[in-house]
Amino acid sequence: MQHKLMRIEASRITWIEAAANDPKPVPRFSMIAYTGGPIEVWGWDDPVVFDLRGLRWERVIVQYAHSHWAGVGHAERVWVEGSTLHAEGLISRATQEAREIVESAKRGFPWQASVGVVPLEVVRLHQGQQANVNGKEITGPCYIVQQGELIEISFVELPADANTTATVAAASAVANATVANTTPITGGKSMTVDELRELFGGRYPDIEAKALEENWDGAKCREQIAAREREERKQQLLAAMRDSRPQAPAVHTSQPQVNAARVLETAVMIAAQADTIDYTPQEVEAAQRRWRRGLGLGELIVEAARANGYTGPGYRDTREVMRYAFQPRIEAAGFSNIDIGGILSNVVNKFLLDGFVSVERTWRNICAVRNVGDFKTVTSYRLTGKDQYELVPPGGELQHGTLGEETYTNKANTYGLMLTIDRQDIINDDLGAITSVPRKLGAGAARKLNSVFWTTFLNNASFFTTARGNYFEGAASALGIDSLTTAETMFAQIKDADGNPTGIDPAILLVPTALSAIGSQLFKSMELRDTTAGTKYPVANPHQGKFRVEVSRYLGTPSLPGASNTAWYLLADPNDLPVIEVAFLNGQESPTIETADADFSVLGIQLRGYHDFGVALQDHRGGVKSKGST
Repeated sequence: MQHKLMRIEASRITWIEAAANDPKPVPRFSMIAYTGGPIEVWGWDDPVVFDLRGLRWERVIVQYAHSHWAGVGHAERVWVEGSTLHAEGLISRATQEAREIVESAKRGFPWQASVGVVPLEVVRLHQGQQANVNGKEITGPCYIVQQGELIEISFVELPADANTTATVAAASAVANATVANTTPITGGKSMTVDELRELFGGRYPDIEAKALEENWDGAKCREQIAAREREERKQQLLAAMRDSRPQAPAVHTSQPQVNAARVLETAVMIAAQADTIDYTPQEVEAAQRRWRRGLGLGELIVEAARANGYTGPGYRDTREVMRYAFQPRIEAAGFSNIDIGGILSNVVNKFLLDGFVSVERTWRNICAVRNVGDFKTVTSYRLTGKDQYELVPPGGELQHGTLGEETYTNKANTYGLMLTIDRQDIINDDLGAITSVPRKLGAGAARKLNSVFWTTFLNNASFFTTARGNYFEGAASALGIDSLTTAETMFAQIKDADGNPTGIDPAILLVPTALSAIGSQLFKSMELRDTTAGTKYPVANPHQGKFRVEVSRYLGTPSLPGASNTAWYLLADPNDLPVIEVAFLNGQESPTIETADADFSVLGIQLRGYHDFGVALQDHRGGVKSKGST
């Protein structure tokens, strides 16, 4: 089983330089590193409690922010007193981080402590279950680390255990201090009968007898008592779990699988009030517990930088924070590796899609869609020629048909734009910057696609012509029952390359916004009346429910060549006979957005959105155009 290092932020730390007469003129520290209660631990879906009876250590080093490259010193003494974990030692390293800690402490900066523990044996306490750990009544859900190894202690800026305290003394005073009710690190002289009786208090007579027989010292006695207590507590927890949830396994020997990057991503989506949260309940719960007040943009970046080895104080060094956040590296066991670019890309692409679909999508309802694998020109072939079956004569010999070719081309191109979230947005924790900006990029991509699509569609003077039989104009071409009948008749008379009817019926009535009302009437109304005096006519609507109405504002946009508020179109279903086609690279219909640290000349985050597509007119036989006026 692979055990990973856990970091538990704990106590406030202050300290002073050594006394003048100390043989080691090195600053010392003394702290309460952990007070025995539940701690929110990054990457775990429920709080964690460390059973101090099962915590072991040998050589404990001191670091800054859990960085192997930022050594500070070492612990000379580590001990358990009651329900708290104590440590004291020397700031013995000559690193830049050690000097910064010293100078900051002189100015009164309230440093915090965080201990790194490798969990060796973990038990899950489920909802409502209780256990007594470190002299405290603990209620689930939580994890109890019954055995763990203390590896290091780090100076950090923020605490997780608000109940801890730290005291400071000169080096000589600390060295001469005495601690009561502690668990010593090293052994000593063997214990007398009276001392053994007092220590065991009538518990575990078998261990007491063995201690007397083998002349154990106090350290070994306490170690054996702790081992027996740990085993008893384990059996009690197992029994409680079996009683409450007999169908589920009770003991877990590995760290719960909650991905740190996914939890960060979830927290961002929750803080941004996204409409849908596509994450597991465990990830949502972990994110809400970790960031009860919400997660800001600056905090997100610092979290990623810390996980990737950043050891500086907060967001003070903007350039350094960004470098670590956007350049994750693989580190030693226990150090996570978070790709902030990937997190931001996942988040902003969700909001990018929101912006993309917020813009008119009529184009999608009247075109054929092609998937292309590169940016080369692609050619479509439509078979023509003698393709009707012939009567088979006696003897069964089939006649040979002939096939010709009609070709249509298309080509995907790349369209894109880059925007920047500046340093002020990050420092101000403006999470809206990574929601509003991608929405704008998404909407911009949709508007560009519409612009290219409708510019291509409206450039149809040589596509819809009188000679081809798919265009008519004049006063009688204004949209109405009669003109729609004319268009339907013309569509039916269109011939294929061999001079035969296409055999395809029109399905779509495409109109500009100015004609949407009459278009809807022609589709929905059972009858249409004219109040002109003395006019006699039938009132039934022969086109009711016949042609699906599609409306686009782009058809009447003056800035697009060929736009008109009177022209309208009768089109075939694009799956049968498309008049226009959109090609997407690798079938990606929505745009893509990527994030990166900004260039050296810019302080911030760059967002670049791009969209790969191409638009081309296809078969003129798939539609009829009416000018709608003279």
